[in-house]
Amino acid sequence: MKDDLILPPRPSRLKKGAVVATIVVALYGVLAYAALPWAWTHYEHQRGLKGLPMVTRTAQDIPGDPLNVGLVGSREDLARAMIAAGWSPADPITWRTSLEIAGSVLLDRPYPDAPVSPLFYLGRREDLAYEKEIGSSADRRHHVRFWKTLDSGEEGRPVWLGSATFDRGSGLSHYTGQITHHIAPDLDAERDLLIGDLVGAGMVTTLYQVSGIGPTLNGRNGEGDRYYTDGEIHMAVLVADGQKTTQVPTKLPSPGLVSLKDALWKQGANSLKK
Repeated sequence: MKDDLILPPRPSRLKKGAVVATIVVALYGVLAYAALPWAWTHYEHQRGLKGLPMVTRTAQDIPGDPLNVGLVGSREDLARAMIAAGWSPADPITWRTSLEIAGSVLLDRPYPDAPVSPLFYLGRREDLAYEKEIGSSADRRHHVRFWKTLDSGEEGRPVWLGSATFDRGSGLSHYTGQITHHIAPDLDAERDLLIGDLVGAGMVTTLYQVSGIGPTLNGRNGEGDRYYTDGEIHMAVLVADGQKTTQVPTKLPSPGLVSLKDALWKQGANSLKK
């Protein structure tokens, strides 16, 4: 008579469930706290920006317009590029310019160098401001404010972050009641317009993205105006010394998840415009 085989006891369902649960929790931890944050973050193109806030502030310390565009180059490179792209430097705010912009809006007459209200980033008001007039007065205009954020970025040149928005008309601030411009909600369209103008003028050698405030569907700026954005900052490396290029700018890739998010966001943003 053969000896009966002695088999090891089968693990109970409870033990199996514990093993599965442990594996699931471990995978969640790796994905949620390591893999996905790494995949979404792409500061590798401009590492000095990591950890910086990506929203401006008003004089009352209310969150203002988010940053959505960046330029790499000296102050002189930036000035040459913006003028070549058809954008005019904004006049400083004085009694005279304040009266001129009021006259432009009320009398519907041009003022291509109209001043812009101040915004603050890292405790400083904008270093430079430019605008592109549309229509017959300063009531409607494209404009952008820039702050010098890094003295020397990955390219060994200064890095400027900016906030590009479109003034769609004048009115009262929803927060303070002061007379102000109201912005159009699609911030990505303004960012893309400015970058497109710079590329079209032959002022850009390289394009890439860095992380901004992240996807925002129903943001509010310092005047209470609604905005939406894919949350990316589009960076343009400018030509040096105003030497116009005829070459198509080199595009540095973004992580796959970011590219997928941008494509899905663009589809959703198009539906918002309808």
